[in-house]
Amino acid sequence: SLTRSLSITSAESAFEKAQGERVTLPCTFELSEEDVGTLDIEWVLIPADIQKKEETIILYSGDRIYNHYHPALAGRLQFTSSDPKSGDGSVDILNLKSADTGTYQCKVKKAPGVESLKIQLNVLVKPASTKCSIEGSQEIGKDIVLKCASQEGTPLLYYDWRRVVTGTQGLPATSVLNKNTGELLLKNASKDYSGTYSCVASNRVGTDECSVELNVTPPINTAGVIAGAILGTLLGLALLAFLVICCCKKHREKKYEKEVHHEIREDVLPPKSRSSTARSYIGSNRSSLGSMSPSNMEGYSKTPYSQVPSEDFERTSGQNQTIASSKVAAPNLSRMGAVPVMIPAQSKDGSIV
Repeated sequence: SLTRSLSITSAESAFEKAQGERVTLPCTFELSEEDVGTLDIEWVLIPADIQKKEETIILYSGDRIYNHYHPALAGRLQFTSSDPKSGDGSVDILNLKSADTGTYQCKVKKAPGVESLKIQLNVLVKPASTKCSIEGSQEIGKDIVLKCASQEGTPLLYYDWRRVVTGTQGLPATSVLNKNTGELLLKNASKDYSGTYSCVASNRVGTDECSVELNVTPPINTAGVIAGAILGTLLGLALLAFLVICCCKKHREKKYEKEVHHEIREDVLPPKSRSSTARSYIGSNRSSLGSMSPSNMEGYSKTPYSQVPSEDFERTSGQNQTIASSKVAAPNLSRMGAVPVMIPAQSKDGSIV
C-alpha cells in the first residue's frame, strides 16, 4: 500500500502590504503516520545577498517557542496558532516596516518527513505629505503650471488632477497632464480657469491628496509699477540727502560753538584778589617815598596815607592786626638782608616825620 509523508498545504507564495499593516505568512501542513520524530517548525529570512547566510527568526521545537533571534522583529513576530503542532505553523508580523521586505521560508521537520515553503513579502509605503503648488504668473494669457509631489511613498507613484467646480470636475480643454511627474500645464489661461484644483497621488497600497486655489487675474500695469518704483526711489534718496545735510549743519554748529567758547575762556583773565591789589598799591607808594626830597615833601604832606581805596584794600580787624604784627617783625627782616623802608607819618602840626 502507498504511504503518505509530511506535506505543506499552503498555496500563496507572495504578499504585498502597506507599511504599518499586519500580514500573516501561511504555513499549514499535514503529517503522515511514518513521521514519528520530534516536530520542528522553523522560519528563516533569506537575505537578498546570496553570499550571506539565512537567519532564523522564530522556532517551535519540543513544544516550546523561541522568538529572540531577530531583534528587528522583536515584539512584532508571533505564531498565528497557539498550538503549532496541530498543523498550523503560520506566523504574523505586526506593524510592518519597509525593512521587513524580503523572502521568508517555512521549514517543517518531523523525521523522516521534511518540507519547506518560500514566501516573498513586499512592504510598500503609502503616499504621504503630498503638496500642491503653482508655478508661473496667474495672469490672463499666461501659461500656468500646477505641481503635485508626495514627500513619502514607494514608487511607482501616479498623480491625477481634477478641477473641483460645482456641477463639473473636468479640466480646461487646453490642459496637459503628466501623471508621472504630477505637473498640470494650463496653456493661455483665462478668467474661467480660476477655481480649486485637487491632486491625488497613488501607488499600489494607498493614496494621498492635496489641493490648491487658482485665481487668474488681468495683467498688471507694469509701466505704472516701474514708474511708482522709480518715484519712490527718488523720494527716498531726496529724504536721505536732506537728513545728511541736516546732520552736517548741526555738526558744524556744534563745532563753532565749541571754538567760540574756547576762545572766550582764553581771553578772560582771572580776577585779582584784594590782597594782591593792596600789595601793588603799597608798593607803588613805597617807590614814591623812596624818591622824596625836601623840595617835594609839600605835596605828600597834604595827602594823608591813612586813606586807602576801600574797594581795593578793605581790611577787617583781623587783617589790621596782621599788618601791625608785620610792622613789629620788621627789624627781623633786616637781619635777613632785607632793606628797611621808611614809612612817613604825619604829626599834629601837619608836617611829615
